[in-house]
Amino acid sequence: MSWSEGVVFAVGALIALTTLLAAIHTVVVPRAERSLLIRFVYVGMGLLFSVLARRRKTYESRDALLARYAPTTLMVLPFVWSVGVTYGFSLMFWALHVRPYREALVLSGSSLTTLGFRETNDLFTLILAVAEALIGLGIVALLISFLPTLYSAFSTREAAVARLDVRAGTPPTPEAMIILAHEIGGLEAMDDTWAQWEQWFTDIEVSHQTYPALAFFRSVRPDRSWVTAAGAVLDTAAIMLSTVNVPQSPAAAFMIRSGYVALRNVGDFVGIDYDPDPAPTAPITVRRREFNEVYETLRRAGVPVVEDIAQAWADFAGWRVNYDTCLIGLCSLTSAPPGKWSSDRPSPYHHIPLLHRPVDRPHPPLLRQIQRWNRMRRRNDNPARRP
Repeated sequence: MSWSEGVVFAVGALIALTTLLAAIHTVVVPRAERSLLIRFVYVGMGLLFSVLARRRKTYESRDALLARYAPTTLMVLPFVWSVGVTYGFSLMFWALHVRPYREALVLSGSSLTTLGFRETNDLFTLILAVAEALIGLGIVALLISFLPTLYSAFSTREAAVARLDVRAGTPPTPEAMIILAHEIGGLEAMDDTWAQWEQWFTDIEVSHQTYPALAFFRSVRPDRSWVTAAGAVLDTAAIMLSTVNVPQSPAAAFMIRSGYVALRNVGDFVGIDYDPDPAPTAPITVRRREFNEVYETLRRAGVPVVEDIAQAWADFAGWRVNYDTCLIGLCSLTSAPPGKWSSDRPSPYHHIPLLHRPVDRPHPPLLRQIQRWNRMRRRNDNPARRP
């Protein structure tokens, strides 16, 4: 083997290895790994579907098209992996004197697909062909095991989104959820609800980091979205803690923390920039006028609300600031359906950046969050604030 053939062999080995590692990172490694190849596929397919969606005149037709984006991209990935492995091994076969290059390419394709319509008698070439055949079988095995796991996580996520329709309507709103709980006498007994959604956010954090494509799988109905559902539940808990005059629930506070940690971790992978430790007075996308309207809606429905609306707004903003940026960004990136205080806000995030590196930002210390919550709880428990 000459030095030029050695260089070609090394390049082919690098291409095949990089492609194989991308497949392993996507399917096997249980965390969000950086892979430029996979990100290129997602960004490229995302731009294609975005262009096609803009040609649709109604939201329903756009949603029907965008619902095929994530599944189609997943089906493209094995093809990309196969092309990368085939091309890499074809270069190695060429370096081992399989000539012309067309014959090396055909031998590589025959080996990867295990069809065996090309043979070789050279020992090193035969070893390489067997190795490629094993890789081809491995890609098939990964795909077979990958899809059921992915759709199991999707079903778990969507079951909770569907249940929210019962409690908060479609699209879900925090005032609808609170008023319904008040009318059935369950306003002071929502700890089980917060515990269930805390577990849901924990599942979201794990599944959507292990399989980032899940974030772009749309709900079974065009008017539902896991992102708008997350925003509605988080806003409901924030209003309960800041505005509704009932005994404060630690479960609601911990659910909010679980929620914004999950949204931030997903946002890290898709390139959303946010302040990891925002001040309670930092600006949010919800306007004071919008909050006042919800306050009056609750008051007219007979929900016990605190008397100091200015302090209620400050406390609500202090909770919302933790998840505001990531919620709005994810709504934009996933083209979520209309949702109050979530997908109806403008956002600078429209496409996944190609060269963004997933980051691991530190989350605010839990003790600091508890201290902030205690300060707001003491204000809420002040008898002067009660009606």
